[in-house]
Amino acid sequence: MEQRILGRTGRHVSVVGLGTWQLGGDWGHVDDAMADEILHAAVAEGITFFDTADVYGDGRSEQLIGDFLRRTDGTDSITVATKFGRRADQVPESFTRKNLRAWADRSRRNLGVDQLQLVQLHCPPSAVLSTDAVFDDLDVLVDEGVVAHYGVSVETVDEALTAITRPHVATVQIIANAFRLKPLEQVFPAAADAGVGIIVRVPLASGLLSGKYDENTTFASDDHRSYNRDGSAFDVGETFSGVDFEVGITAARQFSELVRRAAPEGATSAQAAIAWLCQNPAVSTVIPGARSVGQVRDNAAAGRLPHLGPDFTRGVVELYDERLRHAVHSRW
Repeated sequence: MEQRILGRTGRHVSVVGLGTWQLGGDWGHVDDAMADEILHAAVAEGITFFDTADVYGDGRSEQLIGDFLRRTDGTDSITVATKFGRRADQVPESFTRKNLRAWADRSRRNLGVDQLQLVQLHCPPSAVLSTDAVFDDLDVLVDEGVVAHYGVSVETVDEALTAITRPHVATVQIIANAFRLKPLEQVFPAAADAGVGIIVRVPLASGLLSGKYDENTTFASDDHRSYNRDGSAFDVGETFSGVDFEVGITAARQFSELVRRAAPEGATSAQAAIAWLCQNPAVSTVIPGARSVGQVRDNAAAGRLPHLGPDFTRGVVELYDERLRHAVHSRW
């Protein structure tokens, strides 16, 4: 697995990482034994970056990762990034030094570590990203050794561009995929110029780009793909990248045809979608989730695919322009 520098952290991470939202919940239940198998499979495949958050299962994802790392030899090369800020009221006034320290301390306890390798503000209100005091307070946590580096996870391109201007922001995490091209056009070049790492989440548009769903597909009631399609729980852009499900199904079929036509023989739609992102030199790591060992292995294989050529990129852009740009481009 290719390793890249994670922005201003200076750490090396695999180009395909592991998102662990599903270990906490909101994607249907993953029991402790399966979570452990998923983490073991990720390490075996050369994945060296785990992304989690304090709200994933109210800390369960962090705890599972922490327990795994304590029990498993050969995990010194793993970088764990967590996120905080979503357990409080989503107003700028919540982002005080006292709260930042309390959130960091809770994540340290969950992970069983003295220092967080990378902590990210978890999609905070936009105004927070323009508040000097918040970043001054994060600098204090770095000076105290509570965290080694910090970054931000954002919903919009404008938020990402604001964060990139901060001198000590090491990474920006953002949704990008074949159904969400605006970050590739605007954020990726700006981050590369600034030396900020890009962590790509939702690379499969919540599974749409796997090509495995159709109009009759249903999801469990505790899966955000059931309960958040209207954005009633959190930003609707986190679910299917904000694309209407039926529109997404049609677009995914077109994407699968593109994969058959222009991707290396044997590549699945999901692998091509991930590979297309991680082959962008501005990207540090892409973090698909996985609910089974097979999914971990399939995702990791995307990091070893031959380069997808310009014909593939042209096909992605044409698909986006034809079916999706008018609905999503101006929103995020």
